[in-house]
Amino acid sequence: MSWAGPEDIYLSTSLASYLDRKILVLLRDGRKLMGTLRSFDQFANAVLEGACERVIVGEQYCDIPLGLYVIRGENVVLIGDLDTEREELPPNMIRVSETEIKRAQKVEREASELRGTMRKRMEFLDFD
Repeated sequence: MSWAGPEDIYLSTSLASYLDRKILVLLRDGRKLMGTLRSFDQFANAVLEGACERVIVGEQYCDIPLGLYVIRGENVVLIGDLDTEREELPPNMIRVSETEIKRAQKVEREASELRGTMRKRMEFLDFD
């Protein structure tokens, strides 16, 4: 009994159409990676060439270069093709440096933590 016939090859290679094309990969931790898909396997492990991480905070963004990047398949949420002919971002987005975006991420994280602690302090008030 054969486990995989010729017709099954197409089922396992759904990422084959993305080979040598620029793709976007959304990871479980929320990071967004962009790069050229060079290789993949049946577990969705992928190799991106010229990879960069796109960080967006408010109306600011930065593409942090990563180079050749190996992604473990269990961390992949979504893989999609990027249209190189079309503008990727809305016109109101401002490109900033890596240090500026890291600073903005830190401010956003601190504000989120403050909201969480304030919510915990107010739990005894039943607003329902």
